[in-house]
Amino acid sequence: MSKSLLYHGLGVRGYEYYHVKYVKGRVVFGIRRPPERWVCVVCGSADVIGRGTVEREFRTVPLGRKQVLLGLPVQRLGCRSCGAVRQERIDFAEPKKHYTRIFERYVVELSRRMTMKDVADHLGLSWNTVKEIQKTNLQRRFAKPRLKELKVLAIDEIALDKGHRYLTLVVDWMTGRVVYTGDGKGADALKGFWKRLRSSHARIEAVAMDLSPAYRNAVSQHLPKAAIVFDRFHVIKLFNEKLADLRRDLQKDAELSLESRTVLKGVRWLLLKRPDNLDPKKNEKQRLQEALQLNQPLATAYYMKEDLCTLWDCPSKAEARKQLSDWIARANASGIPMLQKFAKTLAAHRSGILAYYDYALSTGPLEGLNNKIRTMNRQAYGFRDHEFRKLRILALHETKYALIG
Repeated sequence: MSKSLLYHGLGVRGYEYYHVKYVKGRVVFGIRRPPERWVCVVCGSADVIGRGTVEREFRTVPLGRKQVLLGLPVQRLGCRSCGAVRQERIDFAEPKKHYTRIFERYVVELSRRMTMKDVADHLGLSWNTVKEIQKTNLQRRFAKPRLKELKVLAIDEIALDKGHRYLTLVVDWMTGRVVYTGDGKGADALKGFWKRLRSSHARIEAVAMDLSPAYRNAVSQHLPKAAIVFDRFHVIKLFNEKLADLRRDLQKDAELSLESRTVLKGVRWLLLKRPDNLDPKKNEKQRLQEALQLNQPLATAYYMKEDLCTLWDCPSKAEARKQLSDWIARANASGIPMLQKFAKTLAAHRSGILAYYDYALSTGPLEGLNNKIRTMNRQAYGFRDHEFRKLRILALHETKYALIG
């Protein structure tokens, strides 16, 4: 085997090949560093002498189905210049690893198209070895994303492990790239992000988020010049939750007949649908109208929801401000406690809702990420290593999921 084949084929430079062995179906290439290339790893001096060797084997890329290893007598060197006694530096592998760098890259490339179990079975490795190779690669590339170019952010939390654990995600809204993952769903989850953001000197112009007071206070404190934009999806989602609660309370009214209760029970999802999404084949529009005619407060709340949805379609911010003030006034005058309470919520978040007309932002990129994270969790059947999962999330913008087979 020539030195050029060692370098170009196996990523090994500065060594010479001297024999090959076939052991239990594996190919072992013996390599060694010539004495004239020995140098002290402490001071770099070439004035060294050998002090014995330790035999080591390093896994490298296979030949077909054959496992290939590099057998290296690692030289122990004594330096006459500085007096240090150290093992020679191994250039083609990371310290304390039993595989080469080119083998790491091979495993990473296979992992882009196969599950970790498939890669482990294909290469005859343990699952943990494949995971550690992936984790090392992810740490090198994504552990500390660049923040200097950030201008617009989106912040939201996601539920992991059936809601028993939460992660707060910070996303570069312009690229969809996750730039930070914090444990929990409160202001404390963002402490590490603010520290890194200050050192990056990034100039954040706007932040999209839900109506969480914890996130709002944290952003106001650390980014006082950034515009806060409350996501329209979360505003409507919150109203839908209140509308569903109102329907449930009305259904429990003792004065309603059994027939009226049955009608109200069957329209929960119809109340949450947009009118143009009602299915005529299932008579959904007719069933909804029957339910609204049974109860005036429910009808008022439903039509107020439809009016609220048009708030983000106004031709200007001034028109939106006028429409929002009108909606709040009508809700307060309705005499319906649910609407009155929600009007107070909108009034408290007025500036963030209207900021949409300065920065047309939403947390939509995060909703797409949530779907990718759920897919990732299903494919992995859960994660035993939480830090590994966070690294996988930081790399999700490069991930493409497709059906196989």
